[in-house]
Amino acid sequence: MYALVKIGGRQYRVEPDEVLKVDRLKAEPGGELIVPEVMMVTDGQEVDVGAPYLPYRVTLEVLEHGRHPKVLSYKFVRRGGVRRTHGHRQDYTLVKVKAIEKGK
Repeated sequence: MYALVKIGGRQYRVEPDEVLKVDRLKAEPGGELIVPEVMMVTDGQEVDVGAPYLPYRVTLEVLEHGRHPKVLSYKFVRRGGVRRTHGHRQDYTLVKVKAIEKGK
């Protein structure tokens, strides 16, 4: 069984006991989150698609917060004396899917 859910403005395919990195959420490690925005659920035989959401909910356990590796971008202008380096590290939250349940 898996579901398509909307977490933090992005769509994720989740299965029970799956661990995934999502954009940083305002939740403490060790806590639980309930995601009511479930767009599709399938058990392998039947597919249930919402318009836009279904009466299901996904329970997530927050494991930890972290940061992705640094991504560097460069700007170089030939014969212009312009060289710029910019780095970025995106924050993430590591969550574990505990259950996909019917009912809001």
